[in-house]
Amino acid sequence: MSSIISRVVSLLITLWVAKVFLLSLPYKFTNHPDTQHIFSTIGQWMSDTIATGLGEFFSSYGAYLVGSVELIASSILLIATTSWILASIKVIKNASFYRQWYVVGGLLSAMIMSGAAFFHLVTPLGVEVLHQGKSDGGSLFYAAVSILLLGLLLAFINRGPQSSAD
Repeated sequence: MSSIISRVVSLLITLWVAKVFLLSLPYKFTNHPDTQHIFSTIGQWMSDTIATGLGEFFSSYGAYLVGSVELIASSILLIATTSWILASIKVIKNASFYRQWYVVGGLLSAMIMSGAAFFHLVTPLGVEVLHQGKSDGGSLFYAAVSILLLGLLLAFINRGPQSSAD
């Protein structure tokens, strides 16, 4: 894949991942009722199938932990993109490291969303989240799957040795 195409694809993936992750943070960090429903449903499943203490911990703190990791992943990806843009307009001299940050951010995003997809598929949460008589139409699940796949793509297209064009 040519350098400019991989850069544009990386930029678009970063914007999508950061949008989804950052817009979800107010829900996760303020203990929104929808977030309480999601994490308590998963926590109850964990209590019933794995360990009571783990389920209780996940119900209480899972949203904060997941939100924190999503914030870190978004920051890594946005730093990579900012470094590339600043180097492209000659504000900074060398930003060849940005590709490594794309790999790290892409893999971290994919790992987070592999957990989300797993819990949607395996727990009573389901693909389509129902809460207070309202359905999300599967939007959370589909966003998780898209970020899982796009995070892997981001890591794949930015892997390997740095080229002289970077």
